[in-house]
Amino acid sequence: MFQNPEIALDELPSADNLDWEQLHPFYVRALRVSAAITLTVVVIALTALRFMLNLPLGTSVFLFSALAIAAIGAMIWPGISVQYRGYVLRDKDILFRKGVIWRSVTAIPFNRIQHVETSSTPLERKFKLATLQLFTAGGSSGDLKISGLGTDVAEQLRVFILSKAGAAIEHA
Repeated sequence: MFQNPEIALDELPSADNLDWEQLHPFYVRALRVSAAITLTVVVIALTALRFMLNLPLGTSVFLFSALAIAAIGAMIWPGISVQYRGYVLRDKDILFRKGVIWRSVTAIPFNRIQHVETSSTPLERKFKLATLQLFTAGGSSGDLKISGLGTDVAEQLRVFILSKAGAAIEHA
């Protein structure tokens, strides 16, 4: 017989009480190196543009001042944003939180996962980091992407999640 009892809101578990796992400490460094590479390319392009277009000194000072402010932000922001990212493995799902200003928590039940992938960019490999991507039914792109994991942790999570997803399919 079908039952659908009410659940009292005060009995729901709080996400604040969860033990969030932090990302690898080298992730902040990797983000800063990536930003430095991008900023170097932008500086070279702006310098070339300044001489090719013979921009006035005032315009050049404005552009490079704005770039200096962006560079400072690009070095500070990763340290702040990574503090607000984390994941929790539970019996039936995985949760991922992110966001400093706009915060979100994504929960993916293991029984919805069809594919799990780990990947590493050259920069991530330099820092021994990896990205874990989870795909659920009906999605063409990853439904959840967790960057900044240690390579060993990413692989352990991939194997664990696939075993849980397989167990969920067998019990369905």
